[in-house]
Amino acid sequence: MRRILTALLFTVLTACAVAPGKDAAATASAAVAADPSPPGTAPRDSREWEHTVQAWEAQDARVRRMPGAVVFVGSSSIRLWATLSEDFPGTITINRGYGSSRVYDSVYFADRIVNAYQPRAVVFYAGENDLNEGRTPRQVRDDFVAFVRRVQAGTPKARIAFISIKPSPSRSALLPQVRQANALIHDYIRGARGVDYLDVFTPMLDPAGQSRPELFVADRLHMNAEGYAIWTRVVGAWLDKL
Repeated sequence: MRRILTALLFTVLTACAVAPGKDAAATASAAVAADPSPPGTAPRDSREWEHTVQAWEAQDARVRRMPGAVVFVGSSSIRLWATLSEDFPGTITINRGYGSSRVYDSVYFADRIVNAYQPRAVVFYAGENDLNEGRTPRQVRDDFVAFVRRVQAGTPKARIAFISIKPSPSRSALLPQVRQANALIHDYIRGARGVDYLDVFTPMLDPAGQSRPELFVADRLHMNAEGYAIWTRVVGAWLDKL
């Protein structure tokens, strides 16, 4: 009899110990399922660009920094904009674009690639690589907000322009995220001091709302002269108002 009672007691205790674990697992699963926000990807290490930034700083040590300059900063669309001085005559331009960079990379280096020059204006383009790597539109918006805060902390009088994320044909699958990121950033800028939104997205679409391949080189990601002509008109009109 004692053995039977002992066995029954063991069974009851085991059931009690297992049941809470199952309830906890069910609760955790329900909480995950109820979370409507996709996590996105974590930032990669921005220090991968350290050698690039150091090379710019070595150049700066030999060249007098000009007051009143306009810094163009961001990813490869900025880096490959080789005609800045010709496109904006009379404007001192500093190109600090580095290919494949993300918005948060420019946050990390803002003091060294923007505030170091104390520019009168900053033209910013990034976000496309972020979305392609899995960052969410909200993450891109939040990273740009962080960039603005960092620049305004170090160069409070600088005017900042965000060039909208372009509709690259090679990344047409990302168009919904591009539209959402642009909309979120545009909404933020409406209430931000000293920040402007420059729409290049719309003129780079055809009447059907699709990317215009004639604006891009063979890789369907980077722009040709015709694409940069659109950017020059939009950015030039903004610079003329400063």
